[in-house]
Amino acid sequence: MRRGIVATAVAASLALAASACGGSGGDSTDGPVTITWWDTSNATNEAPTYKALVKDFEKANPDIKVKYVNVPFDQAQNKFDTAAGASGAPDVLRAEVGWTPAFAQKGYLAPLDDTEALEEKDAFHPNLIKQAEYDGKTYGVPFVTDTLALVYNKALFEKAGISEAPKTWDDLKADAATIKSKTGVDGYWGSTAAYYAQPFLYGEGTDTVDAENKKITITSPEAKKGLTTWQGLFDGPGLHKADTTADAYAHIQDAFVNGKVAAIIQGPWEITNFYTGSAFKDKNNLGIATVPAGSTGEAGAPTGGHNLSIYAGSDEAHQEASATFVKFMTSAETQAQIALKNSTLPTRDDAYTDEVKTDPGIAGFQTVLPAAQPRPELPEYSSLWGPMDQELPKIASGAEPLDKGLATLDTAFADLLPDFAK
Repeated sequence: MRRGIVATAVAASLALAASACGGSGGDSTDGPVTITWWDTSNATNEAPTYKALVKDFEKANPDIKVKYVNVPFDQAQNKFDTAAGASGAPDVLRAEVGWTPAFAQKGYLAPLDDTEALEEKDAFHPNLIKQAEYDGKTYGVPFVTDTLALVYNKALFEKAGISEAPKTWDDLKADAATIKSKTGVDGYWGSTAAYYAQPFLYGEGTDTVDAENKKITITSPEAKKGLTTWQGLFDGPGLHKADTTADAYAHIQDAFVNGKVAAIIQGPWEITNFYTGSAFKDKNNLGIATVPAGSTGEAGAPTGGHNLSIYAGSDEAHQEASATFVKFMTSAETQAQIALKNSTLPTRDDAYTDEVKTDPGIAGFQTVLPAAQPRPELPEYSSLWGPMDQELPKIASGAEPLDKGLATLDTAFADLLPDFAK
């Protein structure tokens, strides 16, 4: 690996002793280097694949040992934040893409430009690299990716005489009514969660904020128009009413996989679960299309996923070993193996082999990735979804007018982003 990671670490206070992180202590001078990897994947469905790959890596690199630790995803961000601040973080972290700029801003992550970890940078989709960047440097290597798509039941669409997926939200509304009248099944069931509302903003050429110009845009005419469209998809023929219960996600998913609703907006993390339902015993009945477009003609959904990042507080030997490990885990061959085992989406096109694309879910979601929109380089961006998750269910259920909800969000965003103009 090329030198330079430690030299560019942000804070001198983070240039810690070898005992600073879980895998950085106790190595003999002539023995293998031991690095610690915090994996934040599902411990039951995904982690076994990663554990097996760790063994493969160690066989190929006998001078490096990997201490594998599975950390629950919902705890990992706070755990890493605490550990890095107290000089005890792991050498490698599987970080949700929204965490990367936030941890980079704090100086907890090592820049990976011109290191072994990013030797194949051009193989990754530029949008995925973009959201691993902060202040002109790259702090993560794209590991798995995702986005949202319109997933639909081909058989129900065909029964209703509909031959293709809707291209616009108006088309979706019309199709839902037709499906209801022809099959008796609701055509569409929308989510009240903030993440699932993003495509409606993108469809009007806007977002919750304009990060480049440091402006809050949630009350802009464009945002209001997009969320008016979103609100309108909870009431009408073939449109399921808003579910604001704590189990809404499970209710929507269960209805779709068992043929009780024809279409929903969902991500590739549910690919394997789609096939467990009665509606998709034939996997080819699963239709996947880009989310419908708004009035601007634009269609897109947020880019999600995870990067592999390296702790800035590890010593140089451990950072170099970590970079070797990250390169292995993000190689085309490894990514293809992960996709085949876990049904997750690779972050590089050369990992979409013919064998990988035999899964119609993976092949389908690959086609919608070009429309995925990267998150802006704003450490607080993902935090904006918290207030939205509080307000959007009220709006969707009719308990609160849209204008009032947006005004509440405007105030909440201003508290999170005091330097942004309204």
